[in-house]
Amino acid sequence: MSTVTLGTLDHLHRPAADEDPRTLLLLHGTGATEHDLLPLAELLAPSAGVLSPRGRVLEHGLPRWFRRHAEGVFDLDDLVERTHELGDWVGLAARHYGRDPARVIGAGFSNGANVAAASLLLRPGTLHAALLFAPMLPVEPDQLPDLTGVGVFVSAGRRDPICPPEQVERLASLLTEAGAAVDLHWHAGGHELSSGQAAAGRAWLDRWDAGPTSGPDPAP
Repeated sequence: MSTVTLGTLDHLHRPAADEDPRTLLLLHGTGATEHDLLPLAELLAPSAGVLSPRGRVLEHGLPRWFRRHAEGVFDLDDLVERTHELGDWVGLAARHYGRDPARVIGAGFSNGANVAAASLLLRPGTLHAALLFAPMLPVEPDQLPDLTGVGVFVSAGRRDPICPPEQVERLASLLTEAGAAVDLHWHAGGHELSSGQAAAGRAWLDRWDAGPTSGPDPAP
């Protein structure tokens, strides 16, 4: 795959195999690029189509999805603008590549998980489901959207120094209150994305595709 430009975002596209209707939207973390999460797509849903864009915000030359003032202190105006920009782009890309916009599944790590969570809370309809690895609560909207029928897998580390457990729990609580079916999966590590977490995400996604269920895993 080669990086191409569509609309406002540089990205990679991989067609689906076996007529898989799903499209994985890969959302990288700070300092990564559109290439970094391709192995995650293979672990989560190898036959799904893939859209892997690159964030346009640069922080000391490192790509991100939205600006921040400091670690964990987000520029909320920019976050809102970039979230809607991403939502517009997902619709454009789905049309361009002939994909079903109602079957787009977000899969993000860290800053990418945060913009996916913001998409759920601020731009409902962008994502059919989402897998959030090491997320924080990016924003609390004045009014919660209706996320009935949306599945969300959240993977978080009990020792994560960047994303405190209480932030993760607040995010899961808001998404649940909005009607999403949330599966909160804790692991004993820190701010990381391991093959074990990807395997848990794939197991959840397989169940979700077969028929959504929810319920948090007990904390370790």
